Amino acid sequence: MRYGKKQRIIVLVTVLLTVSVHPHLSSGETGSPAGGWRATDASVAAGPRGQMNNVFQSIVDYFRLGINALFGREGNALLGGTSRVKYTNYQLLRATARTDAQLQEIKELKQEMSTDVSFWTPAKKNASTDIMVAPEAVEEVKAFLKKRDIPYEVVILDVQQMISLQNPKMSKEQREVLRGQMGHSMTFKRYHRYEDMLNYIDYLAATYPQLVQYVNIGKSTNGLPLKVVKISGNSSSTAAEKKSDKPAIWVDGGTHAREWISPAAVLYILKQLVENYKVNKRIVEGVDWYLMPLVNPDGYEYSHTTDRLWRKTRSKGEEEEGEEEEVYGRKEGKWRRRGGRVFWEKCEGVDLNRNWDFHWGERGSSDDPCDETYAGPKAFSEPETRSIAEFLMVNRDKLKVFISLHSYAQMWLLPWGYTRAILDDHDDLMEMGRVAVDAIQKVSGNNYDLGGATSLLYHSSGGADDWAKGIADIKYTYTVELRDTGSYGFMLPASQIIPTGKEIFAGVKAIAKSLLTKLKQPNIEPNKNN
Repeated sequence: MRYGKKQRIIVLVTVLLTVSVHPHLSSGETGSPAGGWRATDASVAAGPRGQMNNVFQSIVDYFRLGINALFGREGNALLGGTSRVKYTNYQLLRATARTDAQLQEIKELKQEMSTDVSFWTPAKKNASTDIMVAPEAVEEVKAFLKKRDIPYEVVILDVQQMISLQNPKMSKEQREVLRGQMGHSMTFKRYHRYEDMLNYIDYLAATYPQLVQYVNIGKSTNGLPLKVVKISGNSSSTAAEKKSDKPAIWVDGGTHAREWISPAAVLYILKQLVENYKVNKRIVEGVDWYLMPLVNPDGYEYSHTTDRLWRKTRSKGEEEEGEEEEVYGRKEGKWRRRGGRVFWEKCEGVDLNRNWDFHWGERGSSDDPCDETYAGPKAFSEPETRSIAEFLMVNRDKLKVFISLHSYAQMWLLPWGYTRAILDDHDDLMEMGRVAVDAIQKVSGNNYDLGGATSLLYHSSGGADDWAKGIADIKYTYTVELRDTGSYGFMLPASQIIPTGKEIFAGVKAIAKSLLTKLKQPNIEPNKNN
């Protein structure tokens, strides 16, 4: 991409303006291309030389910010790549609203300080709310809560430190050794990249062709393959054709990029069904399994390379008809002002769990592209949701169970998310859900709350579970929030992958066994929705 004289002048003017509107060049604050403001490492040397380093680094960062504002991704390429977002000295506070007035105050805090706070859990009365706070706003937020007698505690003192400790590193040499020994590098002792996941799926398909097949159902916005793994006993024999009426179970993970434990848990289920086939023979031969470990590969990869807490996809949105894109004033972001500072906030991506075409755009979703619950410009605007929906509709007659894994909260949730209305077959779903949470409790001792999504969590229209129940007519439809209850939040240590996998597999396995038992009963009801 070449830049003419006019563009170079615009870059220079933007840099000068960017520096001029930031009166705190030596404060140690830097602009982040991914949005918001990130503090530099507190370990920067003190004294005149350290302060000069801060000033110089700030100028460099502001220059990068100006380039990003003008040229977006092309600007990042011009500058040599995208900087990794740092959360040094960001704190996670847990506040509890005991009255309606306090609840309203917390909600107003979210609106008034949207650039400095990020709500990891929804604000609810008599329930804890996890709020990540930028370092420059920590004291202000704490004072805000104290003044209103809202109790709070500091759960994580430094979010970046927690991020750094979450995932053990693996060298290229170690990966090659594993591939030589096992045929793949999947360990379940760290959170793997998408390439490792795909290699593991290829390995299973090649090693267990009688059990494993995979289907490419489409591509992500950035062109990554969207893969569904089918597991079925005797899948390559004529017996499979004779058993075409076998019930099917769908399990997916990785809808939200930062929830690393969910794709890891789906892969653990895959491992148990295939590599421990003899132990799980009944549910493998009696059920067709459709597993999609990673719904949002673009966002997941971005959470590894650039912003650990990224949630959405990486799509840039759609241009309005007849609109010509310019090199400045791009639609993927907007200028914001706070505390005398003006900065550019990138606004890419869509929340896939608000993008489904069932009560799309209603309560619990946002029409602001910069919001984490942005529903997209229209229902099914994203290739990921469209591809999955098409696949589910083709197999809807077989599908009896739909489970989407998320984190965190330890909850087993029923539809609906868009309304507090109760399902016609609410009792049936509660009964089957109880089978799962009881199995989890028996295996690990962990309690998973069971109930409706709106009563236990929040309203969320345009969700996958609501669509699976309301449109695809899949009877037993659930969203599962995995570990933990907030000690680590989204940064659940890799050491908990196997324990989490064990308990969720126990729950899913219990559902499969219960389903097979129910299908033997002559009067079992078909799928029935509102």
